[in-house]
Amino acid sequence: MPLKLTEETDEPTLNLTPLVDIVFLLVIFFMVGTQFTADEGEYDIALPEVGITEPLTALPDEIVVTIYPDGRLRVGDEWVSTLQLRDMLVRARGNYPDQAVIVRGDSRVPYQRVMDVLSVCREAGITDISLANRPRGTENAAAQQVPLRTDTPDAGGPNTPHRD
Repeated sequence: MPLKLTEETDEPTLNLTPLVDIVFLLVIFFMVGTQFTADEGEYDIALPEVGITEPLTALPDEIVVTIYPDGRLRVGDEWVSTLQLRDMLVRARGNYPDQAVIVRGDSRVPYQRVMDVLSVCREAGITDISLANRPRGTENAAAQQVPLRTDTPDAGGPNTPHRD
């Protein structure tokens, strides 16, 4: 004999009231928080000074110096003279003491021109210098970098670059 249920079963419901309360609290929290950060820069105070600081930003990209077959120099999109390159490197080293430089010379560039660029790097105080190259037989391969150490006294003095 079948049983008859006289009670109706309620469908389950989702109460959204606590969810709406939490969303409103978060909105208020972020609105108040953004007001404090805007007011923080308005205070007329003298911040303390420190002797040693570290940059808050990421390391800068290497400066790529390209030497064309006719001896012209290019840094990024700008054609530069040797004096302009030196000034540019001095400014870059002033902003970041460990600034790196990559020298990309065409294979037909006279060796003296490459040495002139390396000398300019040393005059500017740059010690992290790399020479871009490509392995033999790889015409379309990406260039590699060979780092130069220019600060080792046993390798012929501080002005004599050599390979690691």
